[in-house]
Amino acid sequence: MDQGTPDEPVARGAVAGRIPLAVVVVDAAGLVSHWSVGARRLFGCAKEEAVGRPVGDLLPVHGAMPEDDEPYGAYDGLGPDLETSLGRRISYPAAGRARLTGAGGQGRRVDVLWWAYPLIGPGPERLLVLAADAARLTGHGPVPEDAGAVRGEQVERIAPGFALHTDFPGADELAGRLPEILPSMSVAESSRIVSQILELGYPVLEFSQHDRVPVTPDWGVARRTERKTRRERAERDAARGLPADGADDDEGEDLEYAAVRERLEFLNEVSGRIGSSLDLSRTIVEVSKAVVPRFTDVAGTYLREQVVAGEGFPEGPPDETTLWHRVAVEHTDEPGRWDDVVPVGESMPFPSHTPFFQCMTSGDPVLVPRITEEMGNAIASQFEKRDIRPLINHRSMLVVPLKARNVVLGFMILLRHRERPVFNDMDRVTGAELAARAGLVLDNARMYTYQESVADTLQDSMLPHIQPRMSGCDIATRYLPGTLLGRVGGDWFDSVKLPGSRTALVVGDVMGHGLNSAAMMGQLRTAVQTMAALDLPPEQLLRNLDDLAQRLGEHYLATCLYAVYDPIAGELLLANAGHIPPVVVRAEDGRSELLDLPTGAPIGVGGVPFESVRIRVAPGDRLLMCTDGLVEVRGEDIGVGLATLTESAAHPAASMDDACDTIIRALNTRGGRKDDVALLMARLNGVAPEDVAHWRFALDPSEVGRARELVRHRLASWSLQALADSAELLVSELITNVVRHSRSSRVDLRLVRAGALLVEVEDDDHTLPTLLSAGPTDESGRGLRVISALAREWGTSRTDAGKTVWFELALPAR
Repeated sequence: MDQGTPDEPVARGAVAGRIPLAVVVVDAAGLVSHWSVGARRLFGCAKEEAVGRPVGDLLPVHGAMPEDDEPYGAYDGLGPDLETSLGRRISYPAAGRARLTGAGGQGRRVDVLWWAYPLIGPGPERLLVLAADAARLTGHGPVPEDAGAVRGEQVERIAPGFALHTDFPGADELAGRLPEILPSMSVAESSRIVSQILELGYPVLEFSQHDRVPVTPDWGVARRTERKTRRERAERDAARGLPADGADDDEGEDLEYAAVRERLEFLNEVSGRIGSSLDLSRTIVEVSKAVVPRFTDVAGTYLREQVVAGEGFPEGPPDETTLWHRVAVEHTDEPGRWDDVVPVGESMPFPSHTPFFQCMTSGDPVLVPRITEEMGNAIASQFEKRDIRPLINHRSMLVVPLKARNVVLGFMILLRHRERPVFNDMDRVTGAELAARAGLVLDNARMYTYQESVADTLQDSMLPHIQPRMSGCDIATRYLPGTLLGRVGGDWFDSVKLPGSRTALVVGDVMGHGLNSAAMMGQLRTAVQTMAALDLPPEQLLRNLDDLAQRLGEHYLATCLYAVYDPIAGELLLANAGHIPPVVVRAEDGRSELLDLPTGAPIGVGGVPFESVRIRVAPGDRLLMCTDGLVEVRGEDIGVGLATLTESAAHPAASMDDACDTIIRALNTRGGRKDDVALLMARLNGVAPEDVAHWRFALDPSEVGRARELVRHRLASWSLQALADSAELLVSELITNVVRHSRSSRVDLRLVRAGALLVEVEDDDHTLPTLLSAGPTDESGRGLRVISALAREWGTSRTDAGKTVWFELALPAR
């Protein structure tokens, strides 16, 4: 509350007193329906706890509530009903003062001044309660700088009361500020409640000297005054050893020069506060907080849709259809006050008649000294069912564009309270410079976000999405990018399904970082996929990969570890091209060992032979393959990392994913990792002998019937009768093809029950069958087409002894 001079008491016509207010709305059932942040601060009760509770449990307003047998409107019994100019009968408002124990379990005593207004209308609101802390007015508690506690003497009595707002200077302004107190509601509801308050009596504070001061809200944020600005400048100059500016002397420093210097200092300070991060959302918050409250009281930031989405540079000028995303709102009003009306995250276009459209199309700041009622109505028309006029009307507004390379990325809406000086031309220049610096910082963050998104998309597209369960083995993988500025790398892992229920496991590392390494990684991974599908031996595959790398360019170097797991034979066939060796964890005793493989030379060196090694494995053993980024730390021997890898791999874990996480934690705690990490772990479950059936047939058409019968009996023993018809049909087609068209001397049939039913037909003819288009009169050419239609997967591959044609049928659900 504003205060008179020490020698002069507060006049009856004093300007409005600003005090922190709690705002509570009660419905017809006497339950709290709105509980402001100020109410939480005053009474110590959170909004979630207060809404829905009887108001009498929280506030000392029992006398203001209607009795059960009273109609709505007779609230206090302080006098006869009042006939209103609206033709309705409502009671007088009630006010009082009470000392009560605050909520929250702390037992805090609160001295509360309160005003209660009965409400009549179609809405659910039946009582509006305003409350304030009396301690802030009597000097017994913390007082905001502008709140106006009586200084130098104690007041004998302060009581809440009511008066006509026309009794005070600036009556229209008092009436216009009433909507700032109310919760967010529609225009009609806000106007109805304001008219009732004005008719029942404006809230005032009555002092012992019978002086009355009208109440307006103060949200507890100190406002800068010219005197305070001069005092801060004088203290700053004194600290620097400069002479006082002499603002009160005729020979003092030129005021215009001082204003320019202050703005330059402000811009310098803001430049140092923003841009500390390349994170787009954090940069936006930094820009908003840098200007509030020093330069403005409200700052709302809007960005174009492409900028928020992390896409490329916005194309074309904005128009009335351009969507603008509200990404930040910083203000000095009551906390939460703006959130209800203009929530962050909302998207909306702006019509051509608004100053925002003028700013974003011209690219120049737009200054509105005072938002008139007409302009406020035009802006508020954009917000359905939300009345924004109490937040913007009669405030000074400056709209500044956020530009980069002459393209408008967004704009900031700056608003000043009515008590502050309006924005002027110097403020417009300052705001334009501020926006230019902020736009540059935002564009840097946008570009980084865009490049990061491209890198992540590229890396995700190149890394395979490996199935966690293959035939006879379970697989878990991890990929960790290197430095934050080098998220794209050349490390990769892969798994390829091979004939005979086998699985190829691959880990590779292209030397270097960045897009070039990632591009080469994509080429090598595709080549490995293609050659693995041809069922090449590991040493031959690496030989072909080395030749390919040399054709791609002399600077292409990579390491690669290629392993083929045969779950039926229980063995691994591995070949190494300059990669770190794998680790095998034995299921029998939990012992882990680093496999001793011929190292070989990296892919791309050329002229170096590769060698395969066969390793026996048992069901339950685990194979661990990784890139050197996991074990190699600058300044440390790689043997230390390999030893840590071997030790951590042996730790028991509840699942494969847990085992991978354990290894990552053990290796990452050493610090100093700069390289990418690719990790692949496979649990080698094997295929039990009872899940495999094998027969050999002579090249005789009569053998087809025997094959069908054997397949049916075996599927019955496996409880897979549901697959018998399809399996018999497809087996007869394959064996018939061998008998009719192959130059083979034998034909083998194998059934494997693992994650699916695998059927393989093998002969010693190297000619691969092809899928043909058979006409209506053709007698052949339909066998593989039938297989393609009925099987889940099928394929052909050459072997050392001939070829294999295989297909899979999905197991029926249990």
